[in-house]
Amino acid sequence: MTQPSVGIIYKHKFAPARNEALKLESWLKTKGIPVFSEEMSTRSQKDACCEESSSIPSNVDFVIVLGGDGTLLGAARKVAKYGVPILGVNLGGLGFLTEIPIIRVFPVIEMMLRGELETEERLMLETTVLRDEKEVCRFVVLNDVVINKGALARIIDLDVYINDGFLTTFRADGLIVSTPTGSTAYNLSAGGPVLYPTLESFILTPICPFALTNRPIIIPDSHVISIRLTKESEEQVSLTFDGQLGFKFSYGDVVQIHKSDKKIKLIKSPDQNYFEILREKLMWGGAPLNERHGND
Repeated sequence: MTQPSVGIIYKHKFAPARNEALKLESWLKTKGIPVFSEEMSTRSQKDACCEESSSIPSNVDFVIVLGGDGTLLGAARKVAKYGVPILGVNLGGLGFLTEIPIIRVFPVIEMMLRGELETEERLMLETTVLRDEKEVCRFVVLNDVVINKGALARIIDLDVYINDGFLTTFRADGLIVSTPTGSTAYNLSAGGPVLYPTLESFILTPICPFALTNRPIIIPDSHVISIRLTKESEEQVSLTFDGQLGFKFSYGDVVQIHKSDKKIKLIKSPDQNYFEILREKLMWGGAPLNERHGND
């Protein structure tokens, strides 16, 4: 019987992640499992314009990510297109995506190798920037695409179209287009709703809108969003991908956003469901009152 192969991606320049990756690689090799390890690279946040490549072969059976949610977001841009199940192991802070605590990593991987863990597919967004009707940038992201003004700039005007039909002009500090997975990230901080991560939709959330009637809106994933900067800004306006990579967004540029034909496959925690993770990470409280105080 052929052994499954495993890719390991670990957090850049983070000694605990590198040490855990070395231990995990050694442990897997003692089982005769082919292993391919890669340290997460860093890229300039300015003027990124194309997808990242990975040294991990596209035909591996599993990918394990060691780090925090940021590391998993970077790994998603590299290997989600392979269609391979990804297991996120938390060595960072919040850990919405990296659900597995490091103290559970070996028993959980044993379960993964035996095929005992469930996976779930999540929507990703493909973003294209057109300048003078020519493509100058393309990215697939898991969390969000954000248009944001400079720190000292005035509010910006963004014309938004849904399937070529005009929606509105957002006058705001910026605009977030988020997947359900990304709904607990910047979208949540800006007052957007939390969506269950496997829903087939995405969210438009204005950042500090001038008109208080401009509220977040949920769009079906079958729709295409087009956004244009309609006035020149005194300062640079940025387009950011998953909060990690940036691109200078100029007057007249058009951003087109739609669902990617690729979905990420995330391996689910065997110990917690999504609502338990949500309650824990957002600190919504403990057990129900009748469990805490009894039913006297």
